[in-house]
Amino acid sequence: MKVLGIMGSPRIKGNTDLLLNEALKGAKSQGAEVESIIVDKLNIASCKEHYGCLKDGNCMIRDDMDEVYPKLLDADRIIVASPIFFYGLSSQIKALIDRCQAMWARKYVLKQALPDSGRKGAFIAVGATKGKRLFDGSKLTVQYFFKAINVSYADELLIQGVDKKGEIKGHPTALSDAFELGRRLVQA
Repeated sequence: MKVLGIMGSPRIKGNTDLLLNEALKGAKSQGAEVESIIVDKLNIASCKEHYGCLKDGNCMIRDDMDEVYPKLLDADRIIVASPIFFYGLSSQIKALIDRCQAMWARKYVLKQALPDSGRKGAFIAVGATKGKRLFDGSKLTVQYFFKAINVSYADELLIQGVDKKGEIKGHPTALSDAFELGRRLVQA
């Protein structure tokens, strides 16, 4: 089983990164092969709405997404991890998701088959504020992203009130919760 972690924070070794690493350790503890991509280190342009993808399912833009698409299609499990900025996903992860318009076009416009062998995904998010609806928009975005690439939204870990780099280490359960999420995701 292949598990792909998508780290959407620009802050390496920050709260999002630490949680994703624990989730991947949990997956690995169940025998999964794990890989993590750090979106901020990739060159991913925003979607330019050229709509070339509607013709053949491929984006016209040539950049590091060319390496990401096969990883998304090859993974049995996907974990998206993002900090919450202004009640939304980081711009880094949002650019990656938007560029998956090409995969949406393959599935819905061109009627091409995407891998579908019980693929599952999870969402990890960390936000500084404690707003009641802090994660609502981001959850919807991740759910629709997963749907476009034939991944079912299976689990989530949403942490509020954490902001400073590494502050998650002081949370009573967050790191163990992330480990368990990764373990559960592989067992599902």
